[in-house]
Amino acid sequence: MEKKRGSFTGNIGFVLAAAGSAVGLGNLWRFPYLAAKNGGGVFLLVYVIMALTFGFALMITEIAIGRKTKLSPVKAYSQLNKRFGFLGYIASVVPFIIFPYYCVIGGWITKYMTDFIIGKGMETVADGYFVSFITSQWSPIFWCAIFMGLCALVVYKGVDKGIEKISKVLMPLLFVLILGIAIFTLTIKGPFGTALEGLKIYFVPDFTGMTVKRFFNILLDATGQIFYSMSLAMGIMITYGSYTKKETNLSKSVNQIEICDTFVALIAGMIMVPVVYAFQGYEGLEKSGTSLLFVSLPKVFQTMGVVGHIVGALFFVLVLFAALTSAISLLEAITSVVMDKFSWGRKKSCTVVMIISAVIALVTCLGYNIWYFEYTLPNGVTAQILDILDYVSNNLLMPVVAFVTCILVGWVIKPKTIIDEVKCNDEKFSREGIYKFMIKFLCPVLLILIFTSSFIKY
Repeated sequence: MEKKRGSFTGNIGFVLAAAGSAVGLGNLWRFPYLAAKNGGGVFLLVYVIMALTFGFALMITEIAIGRKTKLSPVKAYSQLNKRFGFLGYIASVVPFIIFPYYCVIGGWITKYMTDFIIGKGMETVADGYFVSFITSQWSPIFWCAIFMGLCALVVYKGVDKGIEKISKVLMPLLFVLILGIAIFTLTIKGPFGTALEGLKIYFVPDFTGMTVKRFFNILLDATGQIFYSMSLAMGIMITYGSYTKKETNLSKSVNQIEICDTFVALIAGMIMVPVVYAFQGYEGLEKSGTSLLFVSLPKVFQTMGVVGHIVGALFFVLVLFAALTSAISLLEAITSVVMDKFSWGRKKSCTVVMIISAVIALVTCLGYNIWYFEYTLPNGVTAQILDILDYVSNNLLMPVVAFVTCILVGWVIKPKTIIDEVKCNDEKFSREGIYKFMIKFLCPVLLILIFTSSFIKY
């Protein structure tokens, strides 16, 4: 079975592939604006604590399940306990929903990167440019198709020759790019101050005026961000775990993945928050929101003159690398499920998945023009097709998958099942005590709070 499914050649390949999945738009887009929204340093402190506890517990659980069963989610859960087989199907639906709209956003990034590379980056700063682009009928479809094609090409090649190989190239390049851009941006001075002054806002916790309600909201945002940042409750880590060899040190590997993921998220914030502050002040940080990537930053690059063209091009190359590695993992998770469920080969499975995903992506693109409509979500947010898909997958299904997984592992098959898998090679599991407490008690409580918050109007 392992040979048929393929496997990573070693620990480095697994860590880079899993880190590539974890390091995505959640790190480079969502994390910085959440940090800005939630007081910078306070959010960072809470996030790091939750990553080392909540995130670690869920990630090592999923990877251990994958390695123990050597199956995709749709069959892995039923092998652990037949009564929980339904959970595999729910977990498999999540990446199937996310992948198409992720490719739509990936197409937007590909378009912006191309604009900056060919010298048209400054056109993106025009008022209404972004809205005009996504509401046009054919351009978003074209760029989405390019992005989807790149993902399919890698997954077609398989685990070691495709996913592992591309991860070993893109991830080191991503680390070099993000460090280089971060170091440069800290030398910048804008009309509202220096980037270093913005860095202080980003890193130093400010508890002035902190209330229980505000801290609770920060806790929910930080915990919810863990899902985006670590590719949890999507079946991805179970799938990658199933490709992992028994001799791989799981505890050490998860620590390395956590470090890579958190490092990129922190450095991404170092790029965006201080620079936006320097050129647009506190007001710019407060109003950036999800438009930070496509509206606020291009305007910042414009103020840098010629240097802005270069920095902008490198930045969007960086974002494209991160988006690709995550999208590839989403596609691989779905392909693996189809392969296991129908006993099809990789190429046939990937082709079928791509056709269905392309249709959903097309509908998502058209949801901004000829099929545009507005729908108010339970949390009070006005949404289009992409927002609805995002809400269903991230706000509803993922917390449910994670919660039921905690019940299964914490109370049915018991934490010892996972701990034994982690320690199968006489490995040390230094966080064993914390793991038991998190998976049985704290994680389920936090997941209930996250799920409930999806229905609270803001």
